[in-house]
Amino acid sequence: MYTQLQQRGMAEPPVNIATLRSMKGKAEPIACLTAYDASYAMLIDSVGTDLVLVGDSLGMVIQGHDTTVPVTVDDIIYHTRNVARGLRRAFLVADMPFMSYRNSDQALENAVALMQEGGAMMIKLEGGDSQIDIVEYLARHDIPICAHLGLKPQSVHKIGGFKVQGRDPEQAKHMIDSAKRLQNAGADIVLLECVPNEVGAAVTKSLEVPVIGIGAGPDVDGQILVLYDILDITIGRTPRFVRNFMPGHNSPGEALHAYVSAVKDRSYPAPEHCFS
Repeated sequence: MYTQLQQRGMAEPPVNIATLRSMKGKAEPIACLTAYDASYAMLIDSVGTDLVLVGDSLGMVIQGHDTTVPVTVDDIIYHTRNVARGLRRAFLVADMPFMSYRNSDQALENAVALMQEGGAMMIKLEGGDSQIDIVEYLARHDIPICAHLGLKPQSVHKIGGFKVQGRDPEQAKHMIDSAKRLQNAGADIVLLECVPNEVGAAVTKSLEVPVIGIGAGPDVDGQILVLYDILDITIGRTPRFVRNFMPGHNSPGEALHAYVSAVKDRSYPAPEHCFS
């Protein structure tokens, strides 16, 4: 009875959680990007991107804020709804904004809104051990979850800026242990941001669920970047892990195709995009 949902007239079915787990098992790199509107979503989808995140990074690249903190649930719902209209194959994940999951009931209410009103297939939340109970609660209600470890942009004021995490051995061990606990609590994906290569590799090896990296080295299961960064639209300093894919290409579509190809053949990230 669900054939029409799985095929939708396509040569291959839409990506789902089982697809992503299978890709990890086969060591097939998972190509991921952020998106914020239908037009770019269609373009991203057409080049074979596996996962699309409506990130609270929209607060910086769309709204012009200095951090992601001002973004609201309504902002994410609006942009997720737009992106969902442009996707056919890619798996759609939506961010839970700052302070939108202070307790389990609030987290469930907002996760349901992102899925029912926005069309998200999974929600992403930042946090380690402090979010275990919330992850367990959401998982019991069949909410697919991506847990975000490493550099957590919503905590930028607490940690004193955008800094590489996990260089201290004890901090690295704690991060690996937290990733395991989040997986055991019900997280379906772990996103790892701004950590040394060896930490990215260790977390990936320790987990059965896919690990998506952004500045987490070459040994994770997949890579994600902010759309505007790879198209050279972002104003100001870009992080070390960013690669501009526009040089040598005549259109955003060509650049996006080059990004997906570079993730798939593991030429991105190169050593200059990594942390030690």
